[in-house]
Amino acid sequence: MTFRRREMVEKLKLNGIADSRVLAAFLKVERHRFFDRESQEYAYEDRAYPIGYGQTISQPYTVACMTSLLVERSPAGKVLEIGTGSGYQAAILDALGYRVYTVERISALYEKAEMLFSILELSITCRSGDGTLGWPEEAPFNGIMVTAGAPHCPDSLLGQLALDGSLVVPIGEHGLQKMTVFQRKKDRFEKEVFNDFAFVPLIGREGWN
Repeated sequence: MTFRRREMVEKLKLNGIADSRVLAAFLKVERHRFFDRESQEYAYEDRAYPIGYGQTISQPYTVACMTSLLVERSPAGKVLEIGTGSGYQAAILDALGYRVYTVERISALYEKAEMLFSILELSITCRSGDGTLGWPEEAPFNGIMVTAGAPHCPDSLLGQLALDGSLVVPIGEHGLQKMTVFQRKKDRFEKEVFNDFAFVPLIGREGWN
């Protein structure tokens, strides 16, 4: 698996992922540990893979792209992830040295991820709930990452960003979104829009019904 993980990282480099910290995290985290045993042969392919309940583990390039956007703007501190899923993205953030908080609305996925974090001895704090509302008790966050497609950026998440903090979220219609970054300044939010991606929908009070 180590050889295949190195191959995956080389492919990320060819696709334009250049941040050395991000690439090191992808080398460190064993992606196959976030797959069921019978599916581990697919762990290092550059594609999304179903994990049940209508959810997927995003393809490595997508995870690397979102992570790079966050690291470039908010390289350290406390990070909130919306949509724990398999737990892989949270593990990448943990490997980068962030203090990671993650919210998952599907209780079965939350329980599975929490158990895996414990087995892997990762210092990740997670809970089950409506991720579109964030985690106000732990705010503010230096970074927020939304791993599902939103119709717009949830106001609750913007309100939980620290000064100069960054929020990475795919925004658009079902099936196609633009990766979007908001950065909080003293009296405004700066917005950047990047490439097209396709995510499962962000469900919740401030997302899709």
